[in-house]
Amino acid sequence: MNSPDRCLVYESGPVRDATGDTIRPGGFYLTGRALGYCAFGPGAKILDVGCGTGATVEYLIDNGLDASGIDRSGVLLEAGRLRNPGLPLIQARGESLPFADSEMDGIFAECSLSLMSDTHRALSEMHRVLKSGGRLVLTDVYARNPGLQEKLRSLPLTSCLTGALSREELERKLVFNGFDIMLWEDHSNLLKDLTARLIWSHGSLDSFWRKMFAGDCDTGFVQETIAGSRPGYYLLIAGKP
Repeated sequence: MNSPDRCLVYESGPVRDATGDTIRPGGFYLTGRALGYCAFGPGAKILDVGCGTGATVEYLIDNGLDASGIDRSGVLLEAGRLRNPGLPLIQARGESLPFADSEMDGIFAECSLSLMSDTHRALSEMHRVLKSGGRLVLTDVYARNPGLQEKLRSLPLTSCLTGALSREELERKLVFNGFDIMLWEDHSNLLKDLTARLIWSHGSLDSFWRKMFAGDCDTGFVQETIAGSRPGYYLLIAGKP
């Protein structure tokens, strides 16, 4: 559970000023790349776990897929329903998916697995809900300096950065939960692009972080800790045998 004094970065206006409704680095770039790789057939059933405002659900539907989304944030879901009342969005958690076994042809979790309190449970649920031969698409932040993960977790915010796994830990959890890893690509350049967008939107990174926190916060320590973890960004596609 999130402590009341922790900043929920994914719900914040300052982040969405830079990212738009996708609320992640790169927008739909990696979503489109994953669709090309997976080659889902028309009408394939796709679930977006951590759908936020439903931007990806809308994108998938526009690409001929039968898509729906779940998110734990009522704030983001309400924003999505206001934008497009017809989107099939459900309030639920990735650790407890409200779908039957083997119901989905594909699952997307874009910048959301790192936000889940129990990634093992979430991956187990995604494996359960996927059909045999189904595809899991993950895009997320990963820690290239795992030695600072504990320090990241201690920051007074909840974000993809603070929940980042190392590549080795992520792959180990996927294999443990029955997935075959099919593709790994590093797209850390997208984080650099997002940093530039944040600076463009707010004048500086320090100004951005000061807007994020309502009370006193050592924004220099926050920035130093994040930089020290050497965050990267990846696209990973896994299959359920």
